[in-house]
Amino acid sequence: MQELLQRVRAYMPPDRVRLVEDALAYAAQLHVGQVRKSGDPYIDHPVSAARYLADLSLDAPTIAAALLHDVIEDCGVGVEELRSRFGADVARLVDGVTKLAKLDSLVEEGVRSLKPSGDAESLRKMLVAMAEDIRVVLIKLADRLHNMRTLDALSPARRVAIAQETLDIYAPLAHRLGMGEVKWQLEDLSFRYLQPNQYRAISKLLSTKRKEREDYVTQVTEVLRRELARHGFDAEITGRPKHIYSIYRKEQAYAAQGKQVGDIHDLFAVRVLVETVQECYAVLGAVHALWRPMPGSFDDYIANPKENAYQSLHTTVRAIGGLPVEVQVRTRDMHRVSEYGVASHWSYKESGAKDQRFEERMTWLRQLLEWQREVSATEEFLETVKTDIFRDQVFVYTPKNEIKELPFGSTPIDFAYRIHTELGHRCIGAKVNGRLVGLDTQLRNGDTVEVLTSKVARGPSLDWLNPHAGYAKTAGARHAIRAWFRRQERGANIERGREQLRRELRRLNAPVDEAELARIFGYEGEEEFLAAVGASIVSMAQLAGRLAARTEGPPAPLAPTQSPQKGAAEQPTGITVLGVGDLLTRMAACCTPVPGDDIIGFITRMRGVTVHRRDCPNVRAISEPERLVQVDWGTARNTSSVRMRIEAFDRVGLLHDITGAVSTEGVNITASSTEVGADGEVVVHVTLQVTSLEQLSRLFTRVEAVRGVRSASRAVSGDGRTAQPR
Repeated sequence: MQELLQRVRAYMPPDRVRLVEDALAYAAQLHVGQVRKSGDPYIDHPVSAARYLADLSLDAPTIAAALLHDVIEDCGVGVEELRSRFGADVARLVDGVTKLAKLDSLVEEGVRSLKPSGDAESLRKMLVAMAEDIRVVLIKLADRLHNMRTLDALSPARRVAIAQETLDIYAPLAHRLGMGEVKWQLEDLSFRYLQPNQYRAISKLLSTKRKEREDYVTQVTEVLRRELARHGFDAEITGRPKHIYSIYRKEQAYAAQGKQVGDIHDLFAVRVLVETVQECYAVLGAVHALWRPMPGSFDDYIANPKENAYQSLHTTVRAIGGLPVEVQVRTRDMHRVSEYGVASHWSYKESGAKDQRFEERMTWLRQLLEWQREVSATEEFLETVKTDIFRDQVFVYTPKNEIKELPFGSTPIDFAYRIHTELGHRCIGAKVNGRLVGLDTQLRNGDTVEVLTSKVARGPSLDWLNPHAGYAKTAGARHAIRAWFRRQERGANIERGREQLRRELRRLNAPVDEAELARIFGYEGEEEFLAAVGASIVSMAQLAGRLAARTEGPPAPLAPTQSPQKGAAEQPTGITVLGVGDLLTRMAACCTPVPGDDIIGFITRMRGVTVHRRDCPNVRAISEPERLVQVDWGTARNTSSVRMRIEAFDRVGLLHDITGAVSTEGVNITASSTEVGADGEVVVHVTLQVTSLEQLSRLFTRVEAVRGVRSASRAVSGDGRTAQPR
């Protein structure tokens, strides 16, 4: 407690410190006798949260509210009492933090990741609270940071749930607010619990080479310091530590390119701090004169700041011994903003002056709140947040050289809708940097985009909403497209939805009626559900996901049967028989079930348990129902064989294009056969190793996009005949 008071006294006037002292004494009195799961006194938690905020030099009401943020919920203190003791500002902040408690209560119930029904509403509340007073979320971030440091006292399931939520919501929020120091701590702590093996592996890698890395960085720093001093620069040069989660993400990106961790250039990194922007560019020139820069490794975030106002010059050079070293050059003010984000601008509240830069960085929040008023469905709002707000951004130009900010991966369609909804509806093509490109082209920083439009109102294409086609990536564009289709005649949407639904169910060979699907998706009637499908509010990817999810719980109980004897080892199918996962099982060749199918087991006389789909004709035809056993998909999600039937018009290169479409999904083909019919028609059978119904649905979409393919569907059995199970 004394450490906290020492920190606030270092930057607050005595009359403001007195407010913090009173809040500390009151919180200690209310929490007396309370302990946390770890056994520590409860008061340690609010004091630690307040200490994090004091490190950011936040104002007295924020520190006091952090000390009191749990007293309403845990001690029965009312808002009015807080107002009378500490003033309206503190009471409002504490009340705001308390209203966000639902986020944590969802985690208490075991919520592992964002759920549309609950977390979207909670996230909506959090963002609205941010708009009212950003300090509410700063307190919440400090609260979560200390909770993440004390997770070991909780059960493994709750640790994973809280860590996942932190990675999904709190770390991106900290990034969006420019609070780099808080962001990387939340990411590393979450990563530790979500993927402990990878966390330990990277920690060990960094630890074993730490002395070597520190010695090398020291050499680079000394050489650079002498060079800059020779040019008359008064620069502060330090080694920049790499964070475990950022290394993991780069490791994944490099693995996708066939590279190793050793290829990551900025494992060695230094940071140079100077006073002015002019000095930043002058220092950059000195660095490039000293060491040769690596091609394509320079980023100017001073001239083009990131969406969270981050500014710096980044370059990677071949330094001593030819090793790549990342060098960051920024002013001291820029450094303070990069570490503390919006908190670094909070002092204007105390003085009453308005910080224009602060107001500009909150533009994204005001835009989000405008969207949330327009979007009634929580799933759409959550989609907007996760795609348009919590993702990296690219900056592109209009033909008039106006800069537009879009999420990374955006396409010309997203650009058109960002300019104006009507422009998006009339878009028929695009030019990027003067060249015609496809509407699914991903835009890059610095691109100049020109939208080509139709002279007549034609409306968007339904294909733009196909998540596998890659046209509309931003939630804002998808929302506008869905709204256009919703405005079309309801009857047309119903008929379109019925046709799409029947086609998808036929492709998946899933015997589910429309009434049951309407119930699964929470619609009151079949027509409302079909209209939603026809308007692409419900996508085919969502349909496959829900069909897979409906069988993840315990299947319907069957008549008691005799359990077979345990096998020698657990099979790679991931199947649980009567709640036991180490029995000998195999997949039936007649119906080839995949994870997500409703399944049942049949006890064979010599080969353990054969797993069938419940609607398999062979199961319905068996004469010994007492040999059926209860099975379900276990936690493992290994591949399963499934046969796909493809009807197409024969042409040169057809099979090559089909296999190419399958390979883009990372799926292995284990067998194929072709039947040539009359009039140039052909039927191709391929046996695939898939992991789920969702993946199978995506494969249907990709294969049907191949030129000449009429339809793709799931084959019921290898040769169309049925046989009695053995």
